[in-house]
Amino acid sequence: MITNKLSWKIGGEAGFGIMTTGYIFSKACVRAGLNTFDFTEFPSLIRGGHNTYQVRVEDREVHSPVKSVDILVALNRQTIELHEQELTPGGAIIYDSSLELERKIRPDVKVFAVPFLDLAKKAGGERLMVNNVALGVSFALVDFDLKTLLKVIEETFKDKGKKVTELNKAAAKEGYDYMRQLKPEFGHRLRKAKTMNRMLISGNEAVALGALKAGCKFIAAYPMTPASGIFQFLAGYEREYGIIAKQTEDEIAAMNMVIGAGFAGVRSMTCTSGGGFSLMVEAVGLAGITETPAVIVEVQRPGPSTGMPTQTGQEDLRFILSSSQGEFPRVVIAPGDVDECFHETINAFNLAERYQIPVFILSDKHLGESRTTTKVFDTRKVRIDRGAVLSDAQLRRMKQFNRYEDTKTGVSPRSIPGQRHGIYTATSNEHGESGIITEESEDRVRMVDKRMRKMKFIEREMPKPHVYGSPHPEITLVCWGSTKGAAMEALTWLLRDHVKVNLLHLVYLNPFPSDQVKAALDDGQKILLIEGNATGQLGGLIRENTGIEIGHRLLKYDGRPIYPEEIYDKVKEVLRHG
Repeated sequence: MITNKLSWKIGGEAGFGIMTTGYIFSKACVRAGLNTFDFTEFPSLIRGGHNTYQVRVEDREVHSPVKSVDILVALNRQTIELHEQELTPGGAIIYDSSLELERKIRPDVKVFAVPFLDLAKKAGGERLMVNNVALGVSFALVDFDLKTLLKVIEETFKDKGKKVTELNKAAAKEGYDYMRQLKPEFGHRLRKAKTMNRMLISGNEAVALGALKAGCKFIAAYPMTPASGIFQFLAGYEREYGIIAKQTEDEIAAMNMVIGAGFAGVRSMTCTSGGGFSLMVEAVGLAGITETPAVIVEVQRPGPSTGMPTQTGQEDLRFILSSSQGEFPRVVIAPGDVDECFHETINAFNLAERYQIPVFILSDKHLGESRTTTKVFDTRKVRIDRGAVLSDAQLRRMKQFNRYEDTKTGVSPRSIPGQRHGIYTATSNEHGESGIITEESEDRVRMVDKRMRKMKFIEREMPKPHVYGSPHPEITLVCWGSTKGAAMEALTWLLRDHVKVNLLHLVYLNPFPSDQVKAALDDGQKILLIEGNATGQLGGLIRENTGIEIGHRLLKYDGRPIYPEEIYDKVKEVLRHG
């Protein structure tokens, strides 16, 4: 009997509450003190299409989904056809007994035909409630506590009124009782673990919470999958936190509004995906030349053009690094998990104002929309740095205020519109220290040097890349952003197999930590690059900045996340064949 280690997946047509059902399953497990990682797949359709929600449950910390499935809940025939081969030997399929299966199911899995609709009607409900029947059946199969499940269902549906809530609870209980009466034999069970101070949160939600904690008061965005969740989350807290969430007519308008808010002294941000960011690029240059703080969150999906709107990828790194014409300083941050999403968003706002630059947070669909358990964020060390903003008293004492004063650090003290002695000209043209337009070569060189000088000081305060695992590895895994989760899981498995392996995970990609990367990779070990793109964009940056060419690569660009099994198998292959 395997206790507190399970991979559960539900699939069906859109419109039958697949996403809500998966979320309830995961949340009930978290309430029982377990750890989960959720992964969703759905097509870019307004209506219909095949939807799945997969939940990995363990009593230890989990970092990513796995390829295998122990329980498959099929609300339609297509789910069995598409996902039967993912089942582990001894796994189970739970399906609606009204379905007529056209072929035999694998002999090494258990099959449970359940009258979902009949049980939903018996509870007084209707067809839309078969998902809750499936929840009850699933938890009975693993001998999970029914009360915990019913409590989460009650919390989920409470806004729909008592009648709807009770019907959904009744449907789940009918499913639970039906499966218990069958007395099924199954090799997995879930038990309550030690209560922990844990929460279930997505990367998008963590970014939004980080923005709130950082004091963001304005977000402008045009809806674009998979970044829309950030905007929607913040819009729900407008009144409570005094924040303005403005849905704009297009992406360039959003970027211009963020620059306007930053110019006015308001902490502001936008969020989009690659296609939307393409429309923002011209305005990004305006933030660069006016030295206006701005935080830009780009949640990647596969391109080019519309690409695959509801899938994941890591294809925009080079685009972000060189977006907009000309040269100006920027910081690019690629968090790898929900904790980094929260804390690095706070850092992004501080860096944007401290150095008066655009700061990019580079996420992706997998990190942005997947939910995982983590400890409640520790904010005791959070500090807000508004940078070199002059007070009225400081401005009065100055003989002349030059907004773009050429300073040792390249950072010029700034005023906020409305300050009597802080008036200056802000323009998209090149300018001198006062802000007045100039095309004199001496002024141009001086202002470019001043702006770029900031990078030297930014580099000094950048945190080092994270290194996990063996101090003297025979192979090093190298990755960035959301691939951290799968790499961490693979690292755990490999160390358990006594493989000397470590993981170099890069969060700060510009300025690039050349010295630290070179030190981590220049020890004679084999190196495996792991990325969600076709060209190895991080590998190119490493070669450009350190001279190190990484020969072994695991590159995945089918729109799906990298799984730890794929990394594990690739490492074994590299070690076998060199």
